[in-house]
Amino acid sequence: MPYTDIRGIERSNMSTSQIAVLRQNIHGLSADDYATALRDRLPDAEISVARTPAEEADLLESVPIATGFSLSEAQIERAKHLDLFACVYAGVGHLPLDTFEEHGIAVTNASGVHGPNIAEYVIGAILSHVRGFNRARRQQHNRVWQSYPASELQGSTVTVVGLGAIGTAVVDRLEPFGVDTIGVRYTPEKGGPTDEIYGFDEIHDAFARTDYLVLACPLTDETRELIDSDALLTLPTESVLVNIARGGVVDTDALVSALQANRIGGATLDVTDPEPLPGEHPLWDFDNVSITPHNAGHTPDYYERTAEILAGNVDRYRDGDTDFENRVV
Repeated sequence: MPYTDIRGIERSNMSTSQIAVLRQNIHGLSADDYATALRDRLPDAEISVARTPAEEADLLESVPIATGFSLSEAQIERAKHLDLFACVYAGVGHLPLDTFEEHGIAVTNASGVHGPNIAEYVIGAILSHVRGFNRARRQQHNRVWQSYPASELQGSTVTVVGLGAIGTAVVDRLEPFGVDTIGVRYTPEKGGPTDEIYGFDEIHDAFARTDYLVLACPLTDETRELIDSDALLTLPTESVLVNIARGGVVDTDALVSALQANRIGGATLDVTDPEPLPGEHPLWDFDNVSITPHNAGHTPDYYERTAEILAGNVDRYRDGDTDFENRVV
């Protein structure tokens, strides 16, 4: 039977089940992997994978639903029947959201897909500093058998900046370790899973008591270089920074200066500014700094989780419900 879409256009049942999977390769997973995960959940949908720019253009002219990491303004202009764009990234700062809104196209993101994997990365990073695994690795490489001091995570204070899906997952996994947790968020009145909540205007009060600082916030005008020389001066000298947010949340020169002056205990950085980090950059040379190539989000379940979100939203779409999960436009 006919179906009226979210723009009020009457369509056939077949057309409401057409989904275009745009060209993408994320964490070594191909668009075909994503399409397979979608077909498992939506066996009655017509799911097409675009392999070339020409195929993308053709599909975008006809489908009501498309999913990928980006659409340009020109592509949006040509997508006359597009009702929903499901971005496979959690962040949507790279998208022309105003253009989507002007054309009446709903946009969702992949918020939540990174919760388990990045939270595990954070726990591993903290424990690596606590137990001195970096030093152990260096000594093993040099075949040196020498005892060294270590610490305990229990009884320490972990501050998490950003209490979205990732920050919340981090706090949940910290619970068995017997730590005190502080959350920092834009709207502290919303509360959260941490023992205490602070707003950004009280951030130094939180930092002064912090043993491990986890950055899990988006990069915005307010958070850009949030961790500057002043913030690093407030942090205790033994504190450790873990950044899985964006490189720009940290003033890189200030961090280098703090490490050089021994004003901070160490850092684990999955993101840097600049990124990629140049080979000659001084951050590479610190024994108490671990750097990974923006890899904390890697998981073999990435497309399984994004497909789960989109499948639920397709069901809503078919029912005429526009209250999509993770809707940002």
